[in-house]
Amino acid sequence: MSAQANITGHFGEWLQGRMGREGRLSLITVNCRALSVRVKRRDDPILTLVQEGRPVLSRKRARALLEHMSLPVSGRYTIDHDMPAGGGAGASTGALLGVLAAAGCDAPPADLARACVAIEGASDPIMFPHPDEMLWASRRAEIVQQIGAIPECEIVGGFLPYTERTEPEDLQFPDISDLVPEWERAIACGDLPALADLASTSAERTTTLRGPEKDITPVLRKSLGALGHIRAHTGSARGLVFERGTVPPDAVDLLRAGGLTRVIRFTTGRAP
Repeated sequence: MSAQANITGHFGEWLQGRMGREGRLSLITVNCRALSVRVKRRDDPILTLVQEGRPVLSRKRARALLEHMSLPVSGRYTIDHDMPAGGGAGASTGALLGVLAAAGCDAPPADLARACVAIEGASDPIMFPHPDEMLWASRRAEIVQQIGAIPECEIVGGFLPYTERTEPEDLQFPDISDLVPEWERAIACGDLPALADLASTSAERTTTLRGPEKDITPVLRKSLGALGHIRAHTGSARGLVFERGTVPPDAVDLLRAGGLTRVIRFTTGRAP
């Protein structure tokens, strides 16, 4: 028998940081259905991984995951993905979820999140139906609080030429406890420009603390008249935020000229 699964990714975060200087690391993800991890499984008595492109999941972790969820440690899994490993777009979490889904696991999202954290020490919230409508504690697999829907908008983005895998012990992130209440107010008003500006502030705080020193994204924002910019706070994903229908025709070309690769354009958020 064979089975397959398609797990959509994310594209960095709207906000990410500590809730207080020593508080829990929390984030609001950018939902992105334009990127995905695809996993196919066929019966085999031996657990085998076949990975297209750069590997995103080790056999050791796949075995631990299946054992953790009381699933057969067997099968031949073929893993393919659109996003670069270490790009900050969910390749690692997506591979874990894809293996579980292809193995026939139908556990609730909260259980899937806890399984991912048990194996890797961190997890994106992409197992939830609306992952961008919550403040998420990524090292604890906990919903800190539910937050309303982001107004529908367009993102144009790509990946800088470096990779940065998430390290569970890494808590060197700026304090964003002042940004979250402002985010809630802007969500309540459906104020996309305010949300984009808050996302830019979060991105800039992380860049100041963690680098890289020469991040062209704010320059591209000004050149293209974007409402704001986003980044993977761990990883190389970078993007610009626009009202729907206002993306300049040369946006993709300018991002590529600025050194971003795998440039994509996608819609996120929810229409009123």
